[in-house]
Amino acid sequence: MIGFDYGTSNCGVANMRNGQPHIIPLLGDESYIASNLYAPSRDVISHWLSQQLPTTQQAAFLAERKNQLLKGKAALRELSFDGISTELLFGKTALEQYLEDPEEGYYIKSPKSFLGASGLAPAQIDFFEDIVACMMSNVKKLTEKALQKEVTRTVIGRPINFQGLHGEESNRQAITVLTNAAKRVGFKEVEFQYEPVAAGFEFEASLTKETRVLVVDIGGGTSDCSMLLMSPKFTDNDNRNEHLLAHSGVRVAGNDFDIQLALQGIMPSLGMNSLLKTGKPMPTSSFYQALAINNINEQTEFYSAKNRRDLLQLSRDAKESAMIERLVTVHDQKLSYQLVNAAEQAKIALSAQDKQTIDLNDISAGLYSDVNKETLRVANKRTLASIAEIMHLAVQQAGCQPEVIFVTGGTAKSPVLSEFLQQQMPNIPIVVGDHFGSVTAGLARWADKIYQ
Repeated sequence: MIGFDYGTSNCGVANMRNGQPHIIPLLGDESYIASNLYAPSRDVISHWLSQQLPTTQQAAFLAERKNQLLKGKAALRELSFDGISTELLFGKTALEQYLEDPEEGYYIKSPKSFLGASGLAPAQIDFFEDIVACMMSNVKKLTEKALQKEVTRTVIGRPINFQGLHGEESNRQAITVLTNAAKRVGFKEVEFQYEPVAAGFEFEASLTKETRVLVVDIGGGTSDCSMLLMSPKFTDNDNRNEHLLAHSGVRVAGNDFDIQLALQGIMPSLGMNSLLKTGKPMPTSSFYQALAINNINEQTEFYSAKNRRDLLQLSRDAKESAMIERLVTVHDQKLSYQLVNAAEQAKIALSAQDKQTIDLNDISAGLYSDVNKETLRVANKRTLASIAEIMHLAVQQAGCQPEVIFVTGGTAKSPVLSEFLQQQMPNIPIVVGDHFGSVTAGLARWADKIYQ
């Protein structure tokens, strides 16, 4: 049995060893694998998955995906004829392949962000289910290789809310996709636990007395808060409902920090905030759409043929046509992920230094952009306000003040964020946990409880 943190940014797994959670190395010494996928063609994804499935799942899958599998076989023949590898790539190697040639292949980062999206057609939901299943299959095989045994039971972490719109309907849709994908690849028993609650279970192991804990989990795609009553006396209980005092969550987090930093720090170099020949401000919708990697509808609109025609017209209408032509380059070379990745790397660098230069030579030779901590702070003013709102909402729903705030999630590494969180509740001590491992470890603890 394992705890499975299928995260927006990274995936990790853990099991219990001698009463303590052990985060399982998946690739050499690396315990986490980035939540992304690269395929030489979108059409081969379902076919690749069909080759990985347990025999008990293959017949049903072949029947359900008949048309998609036929497309996949045709794509495989064409790729083989051109001498192109038909394998799917994951993690760092997927990103490296995409960055090598963004115009080729199919790359997706953070598919978890799409799972609760409204308005998805059944074929789109099936496609996302297959993407998730491919990623889960890869993680499951790496886990079994590391453990030298089959893994059939898992507790998967989930945010409080997958989407801000259509709350419970979106949550049901996302949970169904995750459950179907997990069972498809060979997990026989699948349970879920709120990610901040899982992080709370890990923090609870360090407590010596009963404590009210506000867990703030700021991940890649969602920010979640849980007010929990924690105690070393409770750790053996397999029913903790009475100790879970309140939950709140919002679909803003690490990806939004990256996107907002890209808007503030990169997009002015591509014409945002510039003027038209008429003296009017430049329309901003295409700049936002170019970076909206966590919104499938916005990305579809940006990469449409109509939008390219609109961008070319915009460049003709602009006072500085060359700047808007850079945005056309983003469209033509499919550079959305590359821009957001550049902002993410700058955000990470700003955790340790005051300023960072972003290299934009892939868009235009000699193009650079400088950002600093103040850029990050200003860019994410609204994002930070949303996180503050869910913190206060959890406290309000619980009807009591926390005695300690436990912060986890990759984005929690940012000093801009840690300073902001302390300002929200200045008299309450903040404990920062393992930025990536707290949720994973807590899920393993919960799996150990419910599957005994």
